[in-house]
Amino acid sequence: MELECHPRTVYRDLEALELAGFPVYTDWKNGKNFWFLLDTAKNSIPIPLNLTELMALYFSRDMLKILKDTVFYDALKSLFTKIKTTLPPEYINYLEQLEQNLHVGFSPYKKYGEFRKKISRVNEAISSRHYIEIEYFTMSRKQKSQRRVAPYKIWFFDGTFYLIGFCCLRGDVRIFALDRIKTLEQTSLQFEIPEDFNIETFMQSSFGIFTGKPVTVKIHFSADIAGYIREKTWHASQEIDTREDGSIVFTARVAGTDEIKFWILRWGGKARVIEPESLRNEIKAEAKAILKNYRTSGNVKLL
Repeated sequence: MELECHPRTVYRDLEALELAGFPVYTDWKNGKNFWFLLDTAKNSIPIPLNLTELMALYFSRDMLKILKDTVFYDALKSLFTKIKTTLPPEYINYLEQLEQNLHVGFSPYKKYGEFRKKISRVNEAISSRHYIEIEYFTMSRKQKSQRRVAPYKIWFFDGTFYLIGFCCLRGDVRIFALDRIKTLEQTSLQFEIPEDFNIETFMQSSFGIFTGKPVTVKIHFSADIAGYIREKTWHASQEIDTREDGSIVFTARVAGTDEIKFWILRWGGKARVIEPESLRNEIKAEAKAILKNYRTSGNVKLL
């Protein structure tokens, strides 16, 4: 019998099973060593998962608690409950001990349980390829509008669910925040997703969720925060040039400058826009507005 992994992987899994309290024993036959589970345990694990895969599944529960009360989290919870019924107590205890070594932190998120029905209805329309009629609130204009949309994908990004689809009102593929959809009705009209549509291609130039005309941006970061910039991939097109003084120049080609502007402001005086000039002016305007806000704040004395 040939293994599909390195023998060391098998030995590690066997050792982990023994540490977990499984009744593993060895037997020497015909000059070879064989490992067995006692008969009492053989029928306890009718699932084709190894220890590492079960650990990953177990930890994913905590990682997806942010989606509590949605069909996605509930389905995972149900799956794990079923799996637990097949595991011996020793195995469950071992997984729970491992869980103490990992803590999952969350950034700000929304109460997705409130959107449970909406997510299900959008998902149903995507599966059946039916247009939906929505009333959508646009945050920037503070206005509601009626739209017919061909829903392509549900996309979860940065703590928010989005719908990506073709908007008949705008005649283009657009992104809608699900929590800003005020009403939603599925129509009897059907659509087909274009064969050349690819969500990765559609979003590749975006710095977040915004789409727009591609523009090249260059940002200088001081040496004391250069390490924080280098250690992550912020954008697929990014290039980083390190200077002699330890500072860096970050270059990327992004869809518009709205989102990257706020990312730059996040780094305060440690970041300086080199180009484009329009973005430099936007940052200057924001800096002036911030300064003005502090100067006019009541009971605040600037030195």
